[in-house]
Amino acid sequence: MRKLLFLTLCIFCCSVKAQKFEGLAKKPPMGWNSWNKFECKINETIIREIADALVKTGMKDAGYEYITVDDCWQIGRDSLGNILADPAKFPSGMKSLVDYVHSKGLKFGIYSDAGTQTCQGRPGSRGYEFQDARTYAKWGVDLLKYDWCNHGKQNAEASYTIMRDAIYKAGRPMVLSICEWGTNKPWEWGAAIGHTWRTTEDIINCFDCKNNWGGLGVLQIIDLQVEIGGYSGPGHWNDPDMLEIGNGVLTVNEERAHISMWSMFSAPLIAGNDIRNMSAGTNEVLTNKEVLAIDHDGLGISATRWMKYGELEIWFKPLNDHDFVFCFLNRSNQPVTINQDLKTTIKNYKVDGSYNVRDVWKHKDNGTTEDNIKGTIAGHDVLMLKLTRK
Repeated sequence: MRKLLFLTLCIFCCSVKAQKFEGLAKKPPMGWNSWNKFECKINETIIREIADALVKTGMKDAGYEYITVDDCWQIGRDSLGNILADPAKFPSGMKSLVDYVHSKGLKFGIYSDAGTQTCQGRPGSRGYEFQDARTYAKWGVDLLKYDWCNHGKQNAEASYTIMRDAIYKAGRPMVLSICEWGTNKPWEWGAAIGHTWRTTEDIINCFDCKNNWGGLGVLQIIDLQVEIGGYSGPGHWNDPDMLEIGNGVLTVNEERAHISMWSMFSAPLIAGNDIRNMSAGTNEVLTNKEVLAIDHDGLGISATRWMKYGELEIWFKPLNDHDFVFCFLNRSNQPVTINQDLKTTIKNYKVDGSYNVRDVWKHKDNGTTEDNIKGTIAGHDVLMLKLTRK
């Protein structure tokens, strides 16, 4: 009996101590990830140059802080099972690269997979979770993007819980980015396990499209956020995937709409372009501090779709200090004319006529809520208005 009681107490104590690191990702993480632009064509020179560019272009000052190396950095395991970086791509070693990123005042993210192999056939972490977490901690990693390929019959919640516990035992605080594609509704269980969770299949570089393997365009991803905003908040964020801004397909209008809606959702903002060579226009879209402030508002409340008129949607987001944001999204590729009264009550939030209105893309004031908002919104574009009490 005493032995059984002791075993029960041990199990209870272990379960109490098993947790994620709290105090991380109080605001949605911002940074850069290698996959959208480079896929497997990565190496330490590219990552170092990206870190330099993040500082030089002003993106670091705007809030982008994580540099994440996605799939294909790993090549195998040594005789003891330790994960190995590809020496041809990372001859200086991963610890040296992490130190370089840290020297720029940035944070380092790395990629692994909950299955036996990553999506590109490299070693996954299944069966090596605690060993890999110790390795990442030793290197100084700040974020782990944890994918869901080659998982067989694994249970998603249990698999991600193992890695959460492994990170905690390793002793180094890391943001755990659950990349489970929304298949098992991670918004229902992810808050106790990770700091962000993917809500959809992979984004693809288009505004309005999808493909046969499940990849989705910007509009298709937006549609999947309508019902799940309430699960997101400080320390636990819905993640509609990385940004395709600056990758040569989206128009400027579409890029504005992309980052505006991600900011309305209080989503992680993870750039995926070659920021070493981006245009001034792309830089302007990525670093619009008025828009980024909406993403990082202290309340961390995801937007609600308030109105839908055909191809025009109006999204509403409450902010700190009793301020609000309305984002008019024109899904059509044709211009749309608006004449909209913003005075309303939405979910116990009351918008009356006592608010100044500011266009956060034009950086100019636009009257007050006493008057209707009038104008034309170009195709695949947004009108994003911040309301501040007079």
